[in-house]
Amino acid sequence: MTSPVTLDRREGPYGEVVLRQRDTHYEIIANGTFLMDTSDGRSERLLVDAALDALPESRHGRAAVLVGGLGVGFSLAHAAADPRWGRIVVAEREEAIIDWHREGPLAAISGPALADPRTVILHTDLVTHVRTSPDTYDALCLDIDNGPDWTVTEDNESLYSAEGLAACAARLNPGGILAVWSARPSADFEESLRNAGFSGVRTEEVPVARGVPDVVHLAVRPA
Repeated sequence: MTSPVTLDRREGPYGEVVLRQRDTHYEIIANGTFLMDTSDGRSERLLVDAALDALPESRHGRAAVLVGGLGVGFSLAHAAADPRWGRIVVAEREEAIIDWHREGPLAAISGPALADPRTVILHTDLVTHVRTSPDTYDALCLDIDNGPDWTVTEDNESLYSAEGLAACAARLNPGGILAVWSARPSADFEESLRNAGFSGVRTEEVPVARGVPDVVHLAVRPA
């Protein structure tokens, strides 16, 4: 494997964010922590599919989903490829990442999805949006950290607290789905979801070549 080449480096309100290229793949690094790359994408697609499959068929074709954040664009692109989503909102706090999709090399992944009339990109902090927005969704697909126990910044920790999960529930329509990506399973987070009043709490695994599998934590806001 060749050494990565830095394509862009930005200082933002949450620290440094870097776009690198390694061979034919791109990587996003935040404050020195690897976030994601374009080498696979299975877990990002599972995040979207698991949420949609958990919704009743009566909502298909009009379901609204909030994706946080934009990342390398796999979740957005996968959602836009499915006509069962009626509205796709993406919350991304890093202006640099939005730029890399609109004008940079990541447009190869997200270009068609960004042009889709169902897609809305919000330049906002997901945690703030969940706590303050009056909008509601049928699904929240959250992928802003390496997991509830391994956040990118300290500010994100509040999203997985009792107050944060209550805010997530408030953004969901009755019967809506909360889907949270994680680099490893978290029994403590499953318990937190139950304590917050969610039902149907379960975890779906994404096998990896070595080590602990990626997972998607799923929960339902009771009707």
